[in-house]
Formats: sequence, structure tokens, C-alpha cells
Amino acid sequence: MQRTAPEGRGPASFGPPAPAPGLPVLPELAERLFRSATGAGPEPVGGSRDVLEAACGYWSRRGLWTDTHHVAAGPGAQPLLLALLAATGGDVLLTRPCAAWYAPQAILTGRPAYHAPAPAECGGVPDPFALLETVGRVRREGGDPRVLLLSVADDPCGTVPPPELMHEACEAAAGEGLLIVSDETYRDTLHDPDGTVLFSPAEMQPENVVVLTDLGAALVPPGWPAAVVRFPDTWRGGELHAETLDAMAGLRAVLAGPVAAAVALALTEPPPVAARTAAAARLHGTLARAVHSIVTEAGALCRPPQAGSHLYADLDPLRPALAARGITDSVELEDHLTGRLGEPVPGGHRFGDGPDSLRVRLSTGPLLGGSDQQRLRTLTAPEPLELPHVAEALQLIRSAFEELDNGVRSAG
Repeated sequence: MQRTAPEGRGPASFGPPAPAPGLPVLPELAERLFRSATGAGPEPVGGSRDVLEAACGYWSRRGLWTDTHHVAAGPGAQPLLLALLAATGGDVLLTRPCAAWYAPQAILTGRPAYHAPAPAECGGVPDPFALLETVGRVRREGGDPRVLLLSVADDPCGTVPPPELMHEACEAAAGEGLLIVSDETYRDTLHDPDGTVLFSPAEMQPENVVVLTDLGAALVPPGWPAAVVRFPDTWRGGELHAETLDAMAGLRAVLAGPVAAAVALALTEPPPVAARTAAAARLHGTLARAVHSIVTEAGALCRPPQAGSHLYADLDPLRPALAARGITDSVELEDHLTGRLGEPVPGGHRFGDGPDSLRVRLSTGPLLGGSDQQRLRTLTAPEPLELPHVAEALQLIRSAFEELDNGVRSAG
């Protein structure tokens, strides 16, 4: 079982990288939280009826009808996934690469986690044939794979799998008796929602899919931990829901009361929330495309980002120049680029890739600005790339990658 990061290296040495500061808090959400701050009553485990009904409406608008008996809410995706894995038991299958926080949850429950590679054109969903091979290998070695954790709009690559790949992967998982946990945290952050087709595995395998959504990616500020989870409308789904609530009770994983009130409002997606979500997705798309252009012009490989606030660059074509600088793996690459850019640039070893890879995740969050005022100006600017602080940050990235590119040319 491989840990996500070596100890003692880089600014995010002891766990997954922390998220960059988000956009300023919407006044409507801040007001709702403030009005609820004097309430002293504790929230129930799994969420209040207001939150659960709002979550049902949220999923129904996305074609996933559900009822409050098959929904739960908690203080972020990590404790919800931890409780869910404790309820399911068995070994966990992940993609390679995958979000940095996935494997630690399996580790905390004492479950082995195994990686199946994602296809070259996208992340988030395993190659179906590689998944079958991995399941077979784990079973031959005496393992007990029960859960496949995948993502419909993934971290770290920021890509959306094509529907046919999603269908094939879900069919392969169902054929092996795996429960699919679909992380749909970034489904509301599509850069081009009219041009990108996104399907939930729950539309394809409704009886075998649990949907997990961390609301901090799109609907509420990332500093207000909140997530919701949807279980299948089956006997097993009801049993799993109850067992997950038991585990959440043991963890005391409950929403804070004022946050719960704001979450209930955000999940109804009133016009201010919907407008902010759409504007933020467009902005991150603009910034991600600019960063993608810089790193690919420098010779790195990078899938075009389609969602979220990050992209995943493979610097293997620049390996000769990096080796000349004493950089031979993703740990050393993380240290170099973090020092050069002044922001955490987590290496591929944090996302399930081998440490000998030369991959890093770049985030658009630091481009927003250092203050709420700057970030709001970035959000509302007709041409955000022309803002001085954005142009300066992009130029810093360009300079860092051009140095590596020039090193390759010199070596050649």
C-alpha cells in the first residue's frame, strides 16, 4: 500500500495539498449563515430535513431523482467517504492518477487501495480492460475488491470522460460486483457546459452507484466544509445509508448549524448562487486555458482542461533539462516549481503516480489574486487575462517553464 506523499518534502508534506483561497463569499450566503449563528441546537447526524430536501432538489434538477431517506450530508467529502468506506468494507480501487485525498481515506479504514490507469485522453475513470485486469490480480493475490471510486470531472487532470468510456467502465465494475462511488464534486464547474457532455454513473447503473459531491467546489465557500451523498434506491442502498450514518455518528461528522443553513440555501440554487457558479466556471476555464497554452508551448504534455480549477502537466519530454538541474522525480520537481512559483505545485506522487514520473498539478486559484477585492475584480473583469496581477502571475509561470524549455534546447 503506497502513501500519497513522502514525509518531510515540500510545503504540503503531510497530506493532500490545501485548496487555494476561493472567491469572496456571496452576500446572500453570508447573511443566511449570520442569521443562523445564534442557534445553539446541534445538527442531526446526516443532516437536517431542510438540507436533505434541498439536496434532493439539487439532484432532481440533474436527472437523479431521490428522496430524503437515501441522502446524507456531512462536513466535507473526506469524512463522508471515510464513513462510507467503513460501511462497505473490502478493498478500494482507484484510478491513476486520482485526487490526492482518496487513498488516505482507505488507509484510515485499514483498506488496501489499488490503482488502475486512466486512458490517455482523460482522467477520473479507469480504462475498462485495465480495471478488469486489476480486479483479477487483486483477487488472485487474496484481496477482496468491493469499491470503485471514480470521478466524472476529475482532479487532478480537470477532464471529463466521454460517455462511452464511462458506460464501459461502469459495465465492467458492475460485472465484477463492485459498488461504484462517483465523486461528482466538479460536475458544476464545466468550463463549457453547452459543449461538454457529462453523464453520472448513477444514470447508467442506478442500483450500483453512490454519488458523492463536495459543495466547496462550486456552491459554497471552500472554507465552509460541506458535502452531500446520494445512495441507491434499493434495499442495499438503504442498508448502506444506515451503516454510513452509524459511522458518521462515531466520527461525530456533522455539519455546523450556521453552515447547514447556508448549505440548504445554496443547494436550492437561487439566482445569485447559480450566477456565481457559472461565472466562476467561465473564469477558471479562461485561466486554465492560458496556463495550458504556456506549459504545452514549453514542451510539456497536458490534457486540455474541461472543468475545475486545475490541470495536470507531464514534463517527461523535458527530462534531460530537469536531470541537468538535479530533478529526476516528481518530489524534486514539486520542490523546484513550488520554490520557483511561490505557490504549492504538488507532484504526481500525491495523485497515485509513481515518484519517477515528472508530473505536477497546476492550479488557477493563485491567479485570482491575493485579496477578496482582487479576486472579485478578476471574476467580474471582461478580460481577466489583462488584469495586472493575472498577467504577472501568468508571466511567472511562463518564465519558469521557458527556463526548462531553454535547458532542453541547450542540451540538444
